[in-house]
Amino acid sequence: MKPKTAAVALAAVISTSMVALIFTDPFGGRAPAYTLQPDDAEVLARGESVYRTHCASCHGAELEGQPDWRTRGDNGMLPAPPHDASGHTWHHPDETLFRITKYGIAEAAGLNGYVSAMPAYDGVLSDAEIMAVLSWIKSRWPAPVRVKHDQINAQRPLQP
Repeated sequence: MKPKTAAVALAAVISTSMVALIFTDPFGGRAPAYTLQPDDAEVLARGESVYRTHCASCHGAELEGQPDWRTRGDNGMLPAPPHDASGHTWHHPDETLFRITKYGIAEAAGLNGYVSAMPAYDGVLSDAEIMAVLSWIKSRWPAPVRVKHDQINAQRPLQP
């Protein structure tokens, strides 16, 4: 095959592939990487286990957070907020929750010098474990809060 013919054939294959991605499900029936799965029993079992091991000591066994979580302590840090419906966790889209958990608040929000007691879990938990714990947290919210959280996610496109 001549080089020019090969280049045209390659361009045709790439164009066809792009059209196929646009008009089909690019995730092959799977959820995008940052979509929580609060209705998947297997994911929730894993998420609860991760929560009990890594999160409950600060955020509470019942997601209640620490007392006075909106008031900075003497160390300048905010106490751990609740993850139940009374907190602000559900105000953030899935991707933001993932990034905060994985990279820490300062890096996720681009806040140079911000100090937080919340550790970054990059290298401690896998991405799947982070998504499982966040899915478990969401599964505990009342239906109206879950619906609002879904609306928040729908308004914010996923980042590549």
